[in-house]
Amino acid sequence: MASAKSSRSRPAGHSGVFPVNAAAGAGGGDGGVQLADKLKIFKTDNFDPDAYVQSKCRTMDEKEIRHLCSYLQDLKKASAEEMRRSVYANYAAFIRTSKEISDLEGELLSVRNLLSTQSALIHGLSEGVQIDSLSTGLEGSAEQDISTVEDQEPSEIWKWSTDFPDMLDVLLAERRVDEALDALDEAEQIAADAKQKGTLNTADILALKRAISENRQKLADQLAEAACQSSTCGVELRAAASALKRLGDGPRAHSLLLSAHNQRLQLNMQTIQPSSTSYGGAYTASLAQQVFRVIAQALSDSAEVFGDEPAYMSELVTWATKQAMSFSLLVKRHALASCAAGGGLRAAAECVKIALGYSELLEARGLSLSAVLMKQFRPSVEQALDSNLRRIEESTAALAAADDWVLTYPPTGIRPFARSSAGSLALQPKLSSSAHRFNSMVQDFFEDVGPLVSLQLGGSAMDGLLKIFDSYVNLLISALPGSVDDEVNLEGLGNKVVRMAETEEQQLALLANASLLAEELLPRAAMKLYSMNPVRGPDRQNRAAEQREWKRKLHRTVDKLRDSFCRQHALDLIFTDDGDSHLTADMYINMDNTVEDPEWVPSLIFQELYGKLNKMASIAADMFVGRERFSTLLMMRLTETVMLWLSEDQSFWEEIEDGPRALGPLGLQQFYLDMQFVILFGQGRFLSRHVHQVILNIIDRAMAAFSATGMDPDRVLPSDDWFIDVAQETISRISGKPRVANGEREVNSPTASVSAQSVSSVRSHSSS
Repeated sequence: MASAKSSRSRPAGHSGVFPVNAAAGAGGGDGGVQLADKLKIFKTDNFDPDAYVQSKCRTMDEKEIRHLCSYLQDLKKASAEEMRRSVYANYAAFIRTSKEISDLEGELLSVRNLLSTQSALIHGLSEGVQIDSLSTGLEGSAEQDISTVEDQEPSEIWKWSTDFPDMLDVLLAERRVDEALDALDEAEQIAADAKQKGTLNTADILALKRAISENRQKLADQLAEAACQSSTCGVELRAAASALKRLGDGPRAHSLLLSAHNQRLQLNMQTIQPSSTSYGGAYTASLAQQVFRVIAQALSDSAEVFGDEPAYMSELVTWATKQAMSFSLLVKRHALASCAAGGGLRAAAECVKIALGYSELLEARGLSLSAVLMKQFRPSVEQALDSNLRRIEESTAALAAADDWVLTYPPTGIRPFARSSAGSLALQPKLSSSAHRFNSMVQDFFEDVGPLVSLQLGGSAMDGLLKIFDSYVNLLISALPGSVDDEVNLEGLGNKVVRMAETEEQQLALLANASLLAEELLPRAAMKLYSMNPVRGPDRQNRAAEQREWKRKLHRTVDKLRDSFCRQHALDLIFTDDGDSHLTADMYINMDNTVEDPEWVPSLIFQELYGKLNKMASIAADMFVGRERFSTLLMMRLTETVMLWLSEDQSFWEEIEDGPRALGPLGLQQFYLDMQFVILFGQGRFLSRHVHQVILNIIDRAMAAFSATGMDPDRVLPSDDWFIDVAQETISRISGKPRVANGEREVNSPTASVSAQSVSSVRSHSSS
């Protein structure tokens, strides 16, 4: 694909040249008519390019003119590439038709020569009949004529025609080809003149033509034999082909030229033998040097002797394609096969790059064979790619079985993120052992896969990496204690065994592994890969879009682990080991049926939720240095999971709204306290705007159920200050920090603006 020179667009009115996308989009209507009208000027006989460019560029500055020139060059390359693809799409039929036309021309030439010979024979016979019919009536005059002829000297033409066969035999014997060709041409001219002027009788003319034809064939056979000799040098080969073409046998001459080059190639290739101990790249380079050097020489010889005639060019392209195909099969069999089977991605990529490098040398001369090579190389390279990715996956899974899920700096023998030093230690990633192994192997993988980007295989490599990262994240999910019952998460793991992450520190380490790989290490390695193969213009924009989509897929994969983590911890909070729920409607409804005064503190499940969030946030502060946003979003997600479960628990709300016992004043007060408690401890740290709104909706629903009993919730609930005091007292007790004044938030919280509504606005929202 032709690379674009600049991604910056030109002003629409500066040139009559349309951008490619705009031209493609003008499929019909006015747009198509306008484009056709603008192209008419290029089709006129009196079109003046200089005047046209001056008229269009008169108002453009130097920078805009450079952009226009760059764009026109890109358009020229794109057009040439499109034309080449179009030609190759129907090349087989085109070559077959050209060959048939060439054969037909040869047959027509033979028929014309045969008809000419037969015409001369018939003409001679008719003259002989006329002479015999006159001989009986003119005996006296004939005798006189005979005596006159006998007295005459033979003509120079007759003498030359008589000596011609012997002279030509000498020239052919001495291999004086040019002189023989000149003699044949001269003989053709003499025969034609003699027939027209009558300087030779018919029999002599026929004899002369027969000698010309026989010696032409003899010379052609001699030239063909010389061309087939391995000792014939390049100059002699071109001379023989040129002579054959001059004899009127161009198709045979071109075929012999290509056959001679093929014979030389086969002899040279016999000296190149693959070895199990030799480097595959060396074999590929040696073979490519021989093959493409011969193809280049054949291309030069054909152009020198035959020019750019379509029939000969078609035969040349067919022959070159066949040679490239044979070359690619040899490389595939003796170099790529072993690389592909053993996962030698770097060796396979280098072999392909060497072959394509030699092939690209021919593209400047109009012969592109890269597509032929890649069609054969692609399966082997993709096999090596898959083997490499599978090795990364299997090696990482083996380490995950013994991973203690403790974050450490890169151990000795593992590729570091940066060179270790006192100043750069903080730049080293802290990962568990399996994640370090995964990262190290991926770094090696990106180095090996570098050449594949320029071979249009970078997309396959990046997709494969996404696949093995997804597999690794599935391993991390399976390390969560509750994942044993999660069939979705275990899908595709097979018989892989993973060590369980028992503690919260270990479970957060799973998330630290995945987030650091997805947010920093893998994208940075990919960026380094693409920087080795830069592109410009529209291709650069397409690559940037592909990279953004690739990063989004990485983040979505990490989201699976995050959601599994939050779901597991939410279930641990809500349910007991026996499956009973800690959060039921009865715990609120039964409060009005007891004689003892309740102790006004938030329900135990919400206290445990805050305690868990507070503890995890403290652990995450050390694990997610520089990635605090991920840590904050993780805590918010856990709060959201619990509150959404409460919001969507049908059995809970059926008891509250339609159960046999109604929600009383004390139950409503406890429920309201619990929700106020979540809002207070979640503001700026553990609560998103979305979850804040969910809580408000939950409160509205509970108050609506209470109002249905005929009582006014505002009359039975204490003031907002009371709820705030109780909630903050509990927050201070659990966190061990002094109470925060009413309405204040932590100044250094990364999401201090998450909830802008004060606690006191909750009741007013519910009342409205």
